[in-house]
Amino acid sequence: MNRALKRHTIAKLLTFPFRYSFDESTRLFSSFLFPFLRHFLSKSFRFMDSLLFSSTSQDDDVFTPFDHSFSPLQQPSLSNSTYPLFFVPFRWWKEAREAVYSGGSGGLSGGGVLYNGTARVTDAFDEEGGMTVGRRDLEILVSMRREGESKISEEERVSSEGDFALVSEWMFLTALKWHNDMMGVESFLPEEDSTHDLFSLQIRLLCVLETNSLVIKISQKDNQFGAFNTAYNIFCTEPHLLRIWDFSEQTNQLFTNKRKLFRDSGQSDEEIILELQVYGFSYYSIKAREKEKEDMLVEQSMIDVPSFSGSLKMNGSVDKVNLYSRVKQSPPLGRGYGSTLPLGLTGLYNLGNTCFMNSAIQCLVHTPKLVDYFLGDFRKDLNFENPLGMHGKLAIAFGDLLRKLWAPGTTPVSPRMFKSSIASFAPQFSGYNQHDSQEFLAFLLDGLHEDLNRVKRKPYAEAKDEDDRPDEVVADEYWRNHISRNDSVIVDLCQGQYRSSLACPVCKKLSITFDPFMYLSLPLPSTTLRKMTLMVVSTDGTTLPHPVTVSVPNYGSLEDLVHALGTACSLREDEMLLIAEIFNNSIIRILDDPDDSVDLIRDNDQLVAYRVAKDTDGTPLVEFMHQREEKSYIRAFPSFEKFGIPLMARMTDFSKGSQIHKQFLKLIDPFLMPAKDSSSDSDTTRNTAHEDEEMEDVVLDEDVNLDSEAVNELDTGSDFEFYLDSGNFLASWVKIQMDEPVSMSKSSRLIKVLVTWPEKMIEDYDTSILSLLRDVCEPALMSKKPQESVSLYKCVDAFLKEEPLGPEDMWYCPRCKEQRQASKKLDLWRLPEILVIHLKRFSYNRCFKNKLETFVDFPIDDFDLSSYILDKKNNFCHHYALYAVSNHYGGMGGGHYTAFVQLGNNRWYEFDDSLVFPVNSEQIKTSAAYVLFYRRI
Repeated sequence: MNRALKRHTIAKLLTFPFRYSFDESTRLFSSFLFPFLRHFLSKSFRFMDSLLFSSTSQDDDVFTPFDHSFSPLQQPSLSNSTYPLFFVPFRWWKEAREAVYSGGSGGLSGGGVLYNGTARVTDAFDEEGGMTVGRRDLEILVSMRREGESKISEEERVSSEGDFALVSEWMFLTALKWHNDMMGVESFLPEEDSTHDLFSLQIRLLCVLETNSLVIKISQKDNQFGAFNTAYNIFCTEPHLLRIWDFSEQTNQLFTNKRKLFRDSGQSDEEIILELQVYGFSYYSIKAREKEKEDMLVEQSMIDVPSFSGSLKMNGSVDKVNLYSRVKQSPPLGRGYGSTLPLGLTGLYNLGNTCFMNSAIQCLVHTPKLVDYFLGDFRKDLNFENPLGMHGKLAIAFGDLLRKLWAPGTTPVSPRMFKSSIASFAPQFSGYNQHDSQEFLAFLLDGLHEDLNRVKRKPYAEAKDEDDRPDEVVADEYWRNHISRNDSVIVDLCQGQYRSSLACPVCKKLSITFDPFMYLSLPLPSTTLRKMTLMVVSTDGTTLPHPVTVSVPNYGSLEDLVHALGTACSLREDEMLLIAEIFNNSIIRILDDPDDSVDLIRDNDQLVAYRVAKDTDGTPLVEFMHQREEKSYIRAFPSFEKFGIPLMARMTDFSKGSQIHKQFLKLIDPFLMPAKDSSSDSDTTRNTAHEDEEMEDVVLDEDVNLDSEAVNELDTGSDFEFYLDSGNFLASWVKIQMDEPVSMSKSSRLIKVLVTWPEKMIEDYDTSILSLLRDVCEPALMSKKPQESVSLYKCVDAFLKEEPLGPEDMWYCPRCKEQRQASKKLDLWRLPEILVIHLKRFSYNRCFKNKLETFVDFPIDDFDLSSYILDKKNNFCHHYALYAVSNHYGGMGGGHYTAFVQLGNNRWYEFDDSLVFPVNSEQIKTSAAYVLFYRRI
């Protein structure tokens, strides 16, 4: 095995123990096929667990899911790599540390472990196989002596300008965000060379037992020129005593266990190759540029770097040598890290219809306090035992993704591993189909809560009746019970409480509960009227069909439509309107549910409103459909086609088919053409029709049976023929005989009769009126439809409006001991710090789905909910400011999600997957706004 491969293999093995405890690591490896490595690895693991520095992975997308076969007490890491350690200027870290942890929170109010160190530079030839090959290798040796834990005194606060600090990843990201917030995002693009402020430095770490010291070796061959050059400028520019403060708490265990570790290994020191993340020291400086001419003159006189023969001095000095060759001087400590970084302005790659996920994530990763929480040490709250959670995997994956999005740099991040973690617990989000961002957000918030629930054993909490106790007492009791079982950062920030009351319509029993909520789903009330045109048809033969246009509230109910029509056509007290949809010249459905939304009616539907007598004794309705013979000179047998609007009547007598004939003649009487003086044939035809009707009346009144000859005379080719829908598939239409009773089902609510019109009757009656059926909304009206607008306060009013429960949601009244259709009323009782509002743009009905393009006028700077809070005694502020919006563009069949996010000094940005654009605050309000994120002012 060559040296490079051996070094890579050992480095991979040494990164493993940081994911698990030492005991678990040895247990796992004891079952592997390499027992001969156990002795070596057991000591390496314990040594690595306590190392001052840790290696990092170069793959941003690596994530190893938690293995369920391991003990639930094991804690998975944020990535496949170990947590890196960051080397930063002490003053930079101290400013953020004092501001963020001034109250002593976070366990960082004390001091760190202080190291005093010296540095020297050596020059050596590289060797291979015991032979010198002639390649020179510059090395920086930093000898660090541990002075123990120490508080930071006031003098040290002032005199620590040149000191350094070692911090963990979450400490670094927290401090970086604080500096970014203090400076504000002044520009969209970073300043020149600002991306060079963070780089990796390859180091070799040694531990010296006798002197309680660490020796850090930085080799030129292990690093790029810029990284090695900056390392030299940090440690060796001016000989002085180095002071390095370690706040990562990783050195205590090192010096506690090092003697045992190295005694067991039989070695006095151990050299390990690791990486250190360095921030705050640029590769190039202004001072170096100013001295460029001097450096060039020196470089021209120097062909190669001279050997370093000087020895390490206890005061930190080295032999005087020329160090200008290939080296540029860095700025003084404390400078070079002040450039503005666009933190938080990192996009997410679209993996294939994952814009819904990207939009929701961008809104969450820019949520105040939630960002600080996940940039901090959130691992201490991971709950691996919660059966409702995901063993910490979801919280770890989200925290890992959030840290990448807030790290310096503007390179988009691929959320592939985060999506994989989501799909492993929520199969509905697997694959690459489009989904609802609000549904994804609801799952994510609930999953993060369960993974971070601080309650490990949930106590049983019994809900008690209000028993006429004050609402304040009952609400606090409900909230305490909820917190006793649910305690996480999601609950702290995003959960509120509303008051829910149910009232029995019979006994007036009132039931009150106080339930938590994660977000508010607000309906979009309509303020625009929809013009609808229906054909009104009488069922008593008094008037001709005529169109009536009415205006009803957009997305109103069918009851609103019936009421508007009744007013427009002066409906009598003994009449009712029966609205039916017509298709292919027949009734396909009757709209009889008053609670149905008019949104179910499409613009191109054709509706007829029949004025029928109110049903008092279950009298059935008869539908008369029309057909006529098609004129064809090819077919040997006649064919028929339907035409016109079906007519309807309420009938009680079906003893003879002639009753059907009589009722139909009564209905079509208004369609009879007026007599023409020049045409005697028309007079004869009209008189014959009236004489037939009068003859029928006389016969029926005298209860005299028609003889066969009269029936044959009545049922001739010049009169109507009637066919009854029998419901039989083989013989659907049965001809109705005039002198025989009509056989039909007694349970039939609507009896269908097909009427054949002879050519003679078509000439006598104006059938063109029957073809005046129009669409509900004409295209001209549709094109001029204005955009609907509604205030967000109106949406809150509609959400809190009292309404009856549906028939499928009946409530069992404890006083009546029966199911009742109670009235429900919601009130806001306690509001969270982060208020998430979901606008219900998507409606799902029995027939189709629809998206509401209503423009919601939502406040940006001050959303005042003070008047909506029922609990007047709490001291929380109820004013909110908008900071993020999840947008949906398009309709139900397809669309695209984006996000608006506020960063810096009221600067707004649009996140469109991997692209990020600055926008004006005027561009935030659109009809695409879907989920609104507010923070308490």
